[in-house]
Amino acid sequence: MGLFSGLSEKLNHIFSKLTKKGRLTELEIKTAMREVRVALLEADVNIGVVKDFVNKVSERAVGQEILKSLSPTEQVIKIVNEELIALMGSTNAKLAIAANPPTVIMMAGLQGAGKTTLVGKLGLYLKKQGKKPLFVACDVYRPAAINQLKIVGEKAGCTVFEKGQGNPVKIAKDGVAYAKSYGFDTVIIDTAGRLQIDETLMRELEDIKREVNPDEILLVIDAMTGQVAVEVADTFNKRLEVTGLVLSKLDGDTRGGATLSVKAVTGKPIKFCSVGEKLGDLEPFYPDRMANRILGMGDVLTLIEKAQEAITEEDAKKMEKKLKENSFTLDDYLTQFETMKKMGGIKDVLSMMPNMGMGGKLKVREEDIDEKKMASMKAVIQSMTLKERQNPNIINSSRKQRIAKGSGTSVQEVNRVLKQFEQTKQLMKQMRNNKAFKF
Repeated sequence: MGLFSGLSEKLNHIFSKLTKKGRLTELEIKTAMREVRVALLEADVNIGVVKDFVNKVSERAVGQEILKSLSPTEQVIKIVNEELIALMGSTNAKLAIAANPPTVIMMAGLQGAGKTTLVGKLGLYLKKQGKKPLFVACDVYRPAAINQLKIVGEKAGCTVFEKGQGNPVKIAKDGVAYAKSYGFDTVIIDTAGRLQIDETLMRELEDIKREVNPDEILLVIDAMTGQVAVEVADTFNKRLEVTGLVLSKLDGDTRGGATLSVKAVTGKPIKFCSVGEKLGDLEPFYPDRMANRILGMGDVLTLIEKAQEAITEEDAKKMEKKLKENSFTLDDYLTQFETMKKMGGIKDVLSMMPNMGMGGKLKVREEDIDEKKMASMKAVIQSMTLKERQNPNIINSSRKQRIAKGSGTSVQEVNRVLKQFEQTKQLMKQMRNNKAFKF
C-alpha cells in the first residue's frame, strides 16, 4: 500500500516475534535491533541515520526498566515509535507567514520531482485556509512549463503571473509587486528545475532569493528517487538554506526510506507530503502520525480530518444509526464507497486504521480492495432485487447465478462483492467503536 509498506511489514514481523516471548532478555532485544537495522537499510534509509537511530533505540531498550517491565515488547515499540518521531522532526512545522503581506514562498527542486504540480496543490491547500495565492511562472526554459502552471492554476482556481520566456529574476520581482498591488496575500514562485544540479541553476535560484527575500524556500523531494533525494536535499540546502521540505510521490510503491533521512541530513523540517495525484492530495506532515503508520498503529487523526471534509454531520449521524441498528445495506455500501473515494480511496483509509498491523485482527488482502473493480461491483449490486440488497444473507447459489448473469459477471465476482461488503461493515464498526473517531 505505497510508501513504507515494505518497511512496515518487516517491522511488524520483527515485533510480532518479540510479542510471543513475553519477558525479554538483553540478547533478544539486541537481535531484534539488528533486524530493525537491516529492515531500515533495505528500505533505503541513509546508513549514518540508521546507525544513529539503532544506537539510540538500543541504548534505551536495554535499560533495566524495560527488561523488568510487564510488557517489554510494548515498551520497545514505544521507544522505536518515539525515536522515529524524533528522526522525522518531532512536531508539525507550519508555514511562515509574513508580518506584511504577501508571504513569499519559493519552490525549488529538480526537474521531474513534481514541483509545478506541488505549486497547484499548495495553492489549493492555502485557498482552503482562506488565503489568496498568486502563482509566478519563473521556469522560463521548458516551453511547456508556463502552460503547465496555467493549467494547474486554473484547476486550483489561482491566478498565474507570467511574462513568457523573460528574465526569471525580474519576473519573480515583478510578480511580488503585482501581488502587493492586487491584494494577493501569498506568492508561490515556480522556479526552473534541471535534470541534475548544476551551477547555472543554483546561481539563478540564489539571485531570485536575494531579489525577493522569500519567507519560505520549500524544496520538493521526489520520494521515489531513494538516496539521490537525500543528496539533492543536502546540496540545495547548503546553497539556498531551504526552510522546509515537501515530499512528492509518497503514494508510490517504493522503498522510500530515504525520506526518513532527509530531516536528519539537512536539519530542515518536512512541512508537507503529497499522497496522490489529485490536486487535493497534499497533507501537512506530522512526524507522529507518519511514525504510527510505519509501525502499523494507524493514523486516526488524519482519517478524521479527511472524513470531516468528505462527510456532512447529518450523513455521519444517519450512518451511525444504521450501524447501531445493524441495518447497513448494499445500497449504503455503494454510497460509502463513493465517500471513501473522496477520502482518498479504500487503501488510503485502511492504511490509517489502527489494528491493521501489529497483529491486528482486521486482515484485508490487496486484491479484495481493488478500486478498479468499482464498475463491476456496481453492476453486481444493481442486478440484485431490493430485498437482496437489504438482506444479502438470502442470496443463495441460484440467486448468485441470476445476479452474475444480469450483471455480465461471474458467480466468483458476486461472492467477492459480498465478501468485500462484509469486510467494509467490519471496518466501519471498528471506526465507530474507536472513541477518537467522532465526526
